[in-house]
Amino acid sequence: MGDGGEAKPHYAGHRERLRERFLKSPDALPDYELLELILFRAIPQRDVKPLAKELIAKFGGFSEVLNAEPARLREVKGVKDATITELRIAREVGLRIAQAKVLKKEVIGSWDALLEYCSASMAHNPTEQFRILFLDRKNVLIADEVQQKGTVDHTPVYPREVVKRALELNASALILVHNHPSGDPTPSNADVEMTRQIVDTAKPLGIDVHDHLVVGKGRHASFRSMGLI
Repeated sequence: MGDGGEAKPHYAGHRERLRERFLKSPDALPDYELLELILFRAIPQRDVKPLAKELIAKFGGFSEVLNAEPARLREVKGVKDATITELRIAREVGLRIAQAKVLKKEVIGSWDALLEYCSASMAHNPTEQFRILFLDRKNVLIADEVQQKGTVDHTPVYPREVVKRALELNASALILVHNHPSGDPTPSNADVEMTRQIVDTAKPLGIDVHDHLVVGKGRHASFRSMGLI
């Protein structure tokens, strides 16, 4: 305290030091400190280190926190709408950066970036999601669309609707992608049958299905690599 002013709260100095450390060496920060930086804006009048550590402990990691459903986030004491908004902003920024690496680019030559994007956007979803990557004749990604959202272990997919959308976009090829919330990307019998139906529906119209990727947590399965297409 000086000149009659109020002393700064103990966390103020910590925030300043953490920001300085981040600017000097962002890769050196552990996950909970990176999460603290996100929480600073949402919770300006509180030490957020305990909350950051609690969130990572509850959900299992930094990515899992960013991808957590709002209802589950609210189960943690101290998490309000402002916090959820900041977490959603951080997640969306990451997704758009990953998407920019593949959109309007030749997919076959950007395969690792494509896998990174699919994993970032789907691996931690609590329910199944089926999306389609539409490619032109040069295998350039022209559209990426979520077609269906399902339950924890099933997503309804309609082959005719998939092909209809491909024709609307004048796509020449498709890459199918869906996630397994269980974390195990092993294709199910239903996955194999659904893929076969889409291939059989698309082929007579000159539309190729290059692959079907199943995204798990830290792993993926490729129908093409497994000889299923």
